[in-house]
This record gives sequence, structure tokens and C-alpha cells, in this order.
Amino acid sequence: MLGATSPRVAVAITPAEYKNVGVSVPAGAAVPSGVMVRDERGQRHALDALITRPTVLVLSDYRCKTLCGPVLDFVVTALEQSGLKAGSQFEVLVVGLDPRNTRDDVRVARRQHISDDDDVDRATSFFTTDESSILRLTKALGYRYVYDAAADQFVHPAAAFILRADRRISRVLTGVGLSGPDMRLALVEAGQGKIGDLSDQIRLLCSAFDPTQGTYTPLIGRTLQIASTATLILLAGGIGFLAFSNRRSA
Repeated sequence: MLGATSPRVAVAITPAEYKNVGVSVPAGAAVPSGVMVRDERGQRHALDALITRPTVLVLSDYRCKTLCGPVLDFVVTALEQSGLKAGSQFEVLVVGLDPRNTRDDVRVARRQHISDDDDVDRATSFFTTDESSILRLTKALGYRYVYDAAADQFVHPAAAFILRADRRISRVLTGVGLSGPDMRLALVEAGQGKIGDLSDQIRLLCSAFDPTQGTYTPLIGRTLQIASTATLILLAGGIGFLAFSNRRSA
């Protein structure tokens, strides 16, 4: 549907269309080159050229009265609680789903959902784009949505795409995954060792990403294995220290 027709063509949403709404990321998916967007000043940019570090990408209908606002709120709160530095360690890109969205819509969305006095605000950019560009972008990301003509709004999944610096999708956070700890792990993973600390790497080793829930879950077996290995190393070190001490005493 996304590849062939505009979502605004739909007159009435069928149960099958509702069921089809969701995210199914294709293998190796990335933000396609050449998708043009307009910033809050009306200047045009190639979206892929804006991605130079771990990036959170959110697709939003700026006029939406239901889901879009809370999703932006959850993303911003998760980023503020992640402990990572906005701007230097990650950036946020928000792209409008509705080609009718205007710069005034963008200003209202920013004012309602992002504080204007913190680092996340300064690291967040809002964009609008045309219909062909948003269709191309959502198709590449596996993001499926539909236009509800009766309500004059888009029915779409609540998701935040975590992108690597090479534009490829690293993770998609949804639902309970839009939390500070999961956002941090996702951005650290997308950073490929360039952000975060040793404890983050250990947590990634002890966690698995559940794409159905959009969150990280502990790997009990791996956690026990790492803990056992650490215990053996400490035990061996203690025995070695005692042996060395006894030899010196003798």
C-alpha cells in the first residue's frame, strides 16, 4: 500500500488496514539517500546528510490529537533520563508524516513537547516533507501507517528508530522500550563503542533485544556465566595472592 498509493486516498479504514499498521524493519534497512526535508526555517536538507552520530528518528503527525504527543514526550523523557549528552553523543530528528503540516504546526509541536531550556531541545530538529518523500522514507524503514479520513489523522505505530552514524537502523524502541535505561543501551549499541562506558558494554552482553516488545531483556544464562567467570577470576587472584604472601613469609 505504501509503495503504490498515498495514505490520504483511503476513505474508510478496514480492519485489515488497522491490523497492518506497525513496524517491520527490512534487513539492512537505512535512511535512504536523497529524501529532502524542510527545517523550521524552511530550508531544504537531505535527511541522510544530517545523520552523523547516533540518532533518534521519530515520525510524527504534528496535528495529531492522540498518540503523537505522548510518543514525543516519552522519547524526550527517556533521553533526559539516559544520562547521555545531547548533541555530542546523540541527536534527535522528528519528521512530519502529514505533508500538509506547516512550519506553524512544527513550532506548536516543539513548544508543547520539548522544553526550550535544555540540551535535548538544542539537539532536536523538526522537519516537514512532501508526500512522495515520506512514502519513500517509511517504506525504507518498514513503517506502516494509514490515513483515517473520518478523523482526519494518521493511524500509525508508536516507535523511535535508533540510527547508527552510517544511517542504518540499529534498533526500534516501542512501548515500554521508550525508557531511560533502554534508550541509553540502544544509543550505546548504535554508537558501536564510541559512547557509553564499561558498565554499558557489560549490560549489553547480559541483555537481549526483544523486537516484539521493543525493549531489552536480561539474558539470565549469560549473566550467570559472566558472574561465574568474574568469581573464578577473583578466586584465582585471591589464591595467587595468598600463595605469594606465604612464599615471602617463608
